Amino acid sequence: FWRYDLNRETNPFLMERFGINSVLNAGAIKFNSKYLVMARVEGTDRKSFFAIAESDNGIDQFRFWDYPVVMPETDNPDTNVYDIRLVRHEDGWIYGLFCTERRAAGVPETDQSSAVAQCGIARTKDMERWERLPDLVTPSPQQRNVVLHPEFVNGKYAFYTRPQDGFIEAGKGGGIGFGLCDDITNAVVKEEILLDKKVYHTVYELKNGLGPAPIKTAHGWLHLAHGVRNTAAGLRYVLYLFMTDLHDLTKVIYKPAGYFLAPEGEERVGDVSNVVFSNGWIAEEDETVYIYYASSDTRMHVATSSINQLLDYVMHTDADGLRSATSVETINSIIDKNESVSRKPMTTDDRLLTTDHRRTVESNGLPTLNLKP
Repeated sequence: FWRYDLNRETNPFLMERFGINSVLNAGAIKFNSKYLVMARVEGTDRKSFFAIAESDNGIDQFRFWDYPVVMPETDNPDTNVYDIRLVRHEDGWIYGLFCTERRAAGVPETDQSSAVAQCGIARTKDMERWERLPDLVTPSPQQRNVVLHPEFVNGKYAFYTRPQDGFIEAGKGGGIGFGLCDDITNAVVKEEILLDKKVYHTVYELKNGLGPAPIKTAHGWLHLAHGVRNTAAGLRYVLYLFMTDLHDLTKVIYKPAGYFLAPEGEERVGDVSNVVFSNGWIAEEDETVYIYYASSDTRMHVATSSINQLLDYVMHTDADGLRSATSVETINSIIDKNESVSRKPMTTDDRLLTTDHRRTVESNGLPTLNLKP
């Protein structure tokens, strides 16, 4: 219904009238017992729009709603919108924060590529009718990957930002920032504090940005982010996890070395190759976590885990020592621990754990979401 005019008189050759290029970078939320992903759908004309697909189980059989999302505009129309983060806030609204792209003002007519990225804000109660609010204002000239914290902080709305100098390049900016505002209907962040900076010779040395809104746990706020580094083959995007303090959101208390998830196999090939990106996850009451991620700006996938497993990974995986020597020290420490364990008799529980781990590794294929309108 989206791509073809099915009237034989007006489309006698049954040709595609609206081309779809890719489905990617979906926000996610559980709503009325359904698992919803609000995907970025990119047409062959390069324009992106939002469309919601739902599933009964969060893993497969996703089906798009009949119509794409009608997103209201501000007085300054959007050229392109994409990469929405869905957040159920304690004020009772569901917010969608997304990148709004517009052509840069004041550039020569011959320059048709200079652009400005800002954070668009919309809210809803039913996922169908959206109220557009003014774009977020921050000290940074450009913003991407902005996420709303799900709770008030000292009575204020809290934002995770990604300040940057240019549309693509982070420049002097980059890193995941944090700021507060009094009124989300006219959101102005006057000060941004960097809580997770770019670091030389890491998977986030070029730029990084928060994915979905963090998950609150008994030990801290669990964050999923993307990191970018340069390679001889171009930019490489991976996902990593970290945790911030429950009471001081600017304090990172755990951050494992390296990446949590990187593109593998067919995930490495697409419109923008060697990329994984996530801006949506759902945590269930039983602590199952569904992680929705896109590969190479082309398709959607889902991975499942649990709060306990993610906490174990974040809290018990060593931090990046930032030197080759410290990597060797970490490996040697693991070897020494394993040597002491291997000298102990294996119990029945140990055997079951080993068998289950092997089965998990062997069945490690992650489903690709069939999200094609």
